[in-house]
Amino acid sequence: MSSPSNYIDQFFKVLIEAKGSDLHLGQGEPPKIRRNGDLMPIRDEPLTYEECAYMLHEIAGEVRWQRFLQKGDLDFAYEMDEESRFRCNLLRQINGFGAVFRLIPTKISTLDELNLPPVIKEFGDMRGGLVLVTGPTGSGKSTTLAALIDYINNKHSRHIITIEEPIEFVHRHKKSIIVQREVPDHTRDFATGLKAALREDADIVLVGEMRDLETISLALTAAETGLLVFGTLHTNNARKTVDRLVDVFPSDQQSQVRTMLSASLRGVIAQLLLKRQDNSGRVAVNEILVSNSAVSAIIREGATQKLQDVIVGGKAQGMQFMDDAIWAQMQRGIVSPHEAFMKAIDKNRFKKFLPAEELALAESAGVEAR
Repeated sequence: MSSPSNYIDQFFKVLIEAKGSDLHLGQGEPPKIRRNGDLMPIRDEPLTYEECAYMLHEIAGEVRWQRFLQKGDLDFAYEMDEESRFRCNLLRQINGFGAVFRLIPTKISTLDELNLPPVIKEFGDMRGGLVLVTGPTGSGKSTTLAALIDYINNKHSRHIITIEEPIEFVHRHKKSIIVQREVPDHTRDFATGLKAALREDADIVLVGEMRDLETISLALTAAETGLLVFGTLHTNNARKTVDRLVDVFPSDQQSQVRTMLSASLRGVIAQLLLKRQDNSGRVAVNEILVSNSAVSAIIREGATQKLQDVIVGGKAQGMQFMDDAIWAQMQRGIVSPHEAFMKAIDKNRFKKFLPAEELALAESAGVEAR
């Protein structure tokens, strides 16, 4: 654990007191925090080179700092105290140093506390296959996965290996054994960690990011051989998720990959965060795909445009289409028609609820009806 008196802690304390989610530091700019989705400065004076270099070097430590200077990017986790843990990303930018820090809750919320669809628990009860949690950066994927792993930890005796960059939520042993490995401190990269997990008597592997061909290929193989594999992708619905996984591979391998994926995919949980209309925070909405014989056939054929009809028609299995989830939040008055329109896949469905001037503004900003 780090010293409680690091220079940067003063900024973290402001973030926590303001109930913000992220701290943004950039050389030549005032420090800013993100609160309820909006960025706001927390002081007037810009950060100098000396101030940036001092505080970032201090919390990274010498070894990581040298790695950052060499590569220009660095991911790690920092614990200010028992209550406050941060995911840290250091970067070089046009004006010098920069950094973004995400506040990680130290208490892992349950799936029920997050108001996630009950069908998600069924993914935690499975004995093998591939389950993907997807969404843009900052959509709460890590929080959802942590809740799912905690659900398994409370209910089942499993050997769970997580490969993360960095480790965000720290799990305690309950019924399961949980081994958490951080890239690149504990294993060189996701693919190396996943390959090792195949030899470590794992029941479940969580892959923090499936971003390259080797990692995706290994995840599919692991799922085929009987492991339950959880992975994340930066896609915002089930169809795009399947397309992304297949498109990573060279065209001559895609038919084989579709066959593998059709056999091993168990489900997709896509997630977006929408601003609440009363400005009290944000609410998660989910698209849920549960694999069945129709889904397998669609993936095998490469006809992913048909997935939407299966999801819309699969409510009895717990499936949920993203626009239907957004629609429900708008109907309940939790999110505004503008927010619903901006996040929806089919803009036309929400268009009629926008005042003419709002619609004109949205369309002039390049948000076309799709």
